[in-house]
Amino acid sequence: MRTTDIENALGLTFIDRGLLDLALTHRSWAFEAGGLPTNERLEFLGDAVLGLVITDQVYKSLPDDPEGRLAKLRAAIVNTGSLAEVARHLRVGGQVKLGRGEEQSGGRDKDSILADTLEALIGAVYLDQGIEAASEVVHRLFDQLVGELAARGDALDFKTALQELAAAEHSTLPVYELSEEGPDHAKRFTARAMIEGEELGHGRGRSKKEAEQQAAQQALGALAARTSASKESA
Repeated sequence: MRTTDIENALGLTFIDRGLLDLALTHRSWAFEAGGLPTNERLEFLGDAVLGLVITDQVYKSLPDDPEGRLAKLRAAIVNTGSLAEVARHLRVGGQVKLGRGEEQSGGRDKDSILADTLEALIGAVYLDQGIEAASEVVHRLFDQLVGELAARGDALDFKTALQELAAAEHSTLPVYELSEEGPDHAKRFTARAMIEGEELGHGRGRSKKEAEQQAAQQALGALAARTSASKESA
């Protein structure tokens, strides 16, 4: 895969190709190369640009919905899992520069690395061509997802949905096991959704809430499928 494939997927050509190169530079590669700049500053910028554009889109698309509903929808769109899926569609993993350790541990398909790189790319577009171009890229990549999630209604609260299903079908409640890594300014949280001691879902995010929602979403699908199969065989 050539770098130009990413540009084609984004729908633009970088003026400053150094920004594109920097956006694809993970800290593991930069460290092994002698402490070169990483994509983390671009990630920080891209996170803000993405948040602004998605918030504007959600606000305008759902004029009658309350703030709480808008916040849940935005969180579902910009969480690590959703960003990683968009990055996979762009085949970002094949282009990101990784150190040997991350390469060997499957870093090219890690949600956190894919999500961070996607945000860095958005930040690079913003610096290269401004907010209008960055906004167009975000809409191109996320409008379909916004529409799909907006149609889900209250189902966006996966933790509540999992709790209700677990209580109704198994007379128990889910338990979340949390761990964290990274410095205070850039912590990453991992959550495991447990039902009767069994892990049915896991998630990662920048906050405990995001990680738990991802874990609950995965566990909800697993538990619903298991419940359906049990009823069919009864």
